[in-house]
Amino acid sequence: MPSSDPVQILLDTSDWATRNLLDACAPLSHDQFHRRFDLGPGSLHDTLTHILGSTRAWTDMLASRSQRDRLEAQGPHTCARLATLADDILADFRRHALARPFHESVTGQRGDRTYTFTRGGIITHVLTHGFHHRAQCLNMLRHLGVERLPRSAVVEWMLKVDEQG
Repeated sequence: MPSSDPVQILLDTSDWATRNLLDACAPLSHDQFHRRFDLGPGSLHDTLTHILGSTRAWTDMLASRSQRDRLEAQGPHTCARLATLADDILADFRRHALARPFHESVTGQRGDRTYTFTRGGIITHVLTHGFHHRAQCLNMLRHLGVERLPRSAVVEWMLKVDEQG
């Protein structure tokens, strides 16, 4: 039976859906992975890099550490490289998301501006942001003619977990 904790469910579904999407992109050619669409960040590569880069940046804020260089500026990346990065980035986010109470505030800087948010607000943003961009990736895959789209919905995750007993 899946967890009943909404945060745990969203974390588990987000990780699962991101990995499903990376698996679906693995057999694509370089041209397909980088094909430009008038949608989101513009390509599967750029959108997946953005999802992971944003997650990493917000994790730095949750962890009260200096912002690392943006992942987007370090590319382009292969799908295999993004999958490897995803393992570390998603685990790091989960660890820091659950490390302290959600009502606590954290402060971080981006450029010249200083921001203060609750940890719960950051976690909610990161998870909904990822769902939003993964939906764009599904649309890009559809346009590329991929017939078997990766599963990504919470209910699909629940059914999968339930099937595994």
